[in-house]
Amino acid sequence: MAEPEFAPWRARAEASLARVLPDPAASPQRLHAAMRHGVLNGGKRMRPLLVYATGAALGAPDAALDAAATAVELIHCYSLIHDDLPAMDDDALRRGQPTVHVAFDEATAILAGDALQALAFDTLAAAPQPPECRIAMLAELARASGVAGMCGGQALDIDATGNAIALADLERLHSLKTGALLRCAVRLGALAGNANRGQSAQLDRYAEALGLAFQIRDDLLDIEGDAASLGKTAGKDAAQAKATFPALLGVEASRARLAELSAAMRTALEALDADTRALEALARQVVERTH
Repeated sequence: MAEPEFAPWRARAEASLARVLPDPAASPQRLHAAMRHGVLNGGKRMRPLLVYATGAALGAPDAALDAAATAVELIHCYSLIHDDLPAMDDDALRRGQPTVHVAFDEATAILAGDALQALAFDTLAAAPQPPECRIAMLAELARASGVAGMCGGQALDIDATGNAIALADLERLHSLKTGALLRCAVRLGALAGNANRGQSAQLDRYAEALGLAFQIRDDLLDIEGDAASLGKTAGKDAAQAKATFPALLGVEASRARLAELSAAMRTALEALDADTRALEALARQVVERTH
């Protein structure tokens, strides 16, 4: 599946996000405006695309995937709002626009993130799946968002900043911080598509490699890119002494690890008895992206 063919899925995700977000004219207007600023500001929508691509590979209709795609992106957007806060990464630019705490204020940014997290679970709870499937999907999203996933990874990242860290620890850090939500997107699509045990195992292998590849490419872009192309401040990792793959392995070894992960994704998808063209295209996007 070529890149332009993802446009309908992106459009579905954008429409669904706009639909579930609160009316900007309703009170509390400032909070609602901040939530919309943090969500409806472009973005690659990689996590919704993974939900749609996984579900489509298993024969699930798009309408059965909208709630999951929306929920996982709301969690991602909430995490970005909080990551950008002065107490965390202290960034002023996100997706080419002022971050939420800069455009509004810190208190409003914290509340906007909190509200988006709650909205994600509210949205997923209304997914058009049987109750047992919805419960499984809610559990996946909760695990990926909490101490066993994204929040735990962020805590490890804070602890590692400015300190020496082993490769295995760095991979675990990013498997939680970045990989958990990407893996969750694939798992939500698999649940909606009624994947069998063998299919779920191969999709997990694909998602595990994709999450790590995404972070390595992100680390490389922080060195190679600029703010205009990235849509966020370049060079922040080195300036803040962040634990990154290039810092630990060097640029060439990081690129080699990226190639290994790309091969691992191909192997996992080849073993999957399904139409994996969209998942293959997303893997290529992750490895080759320039922003």
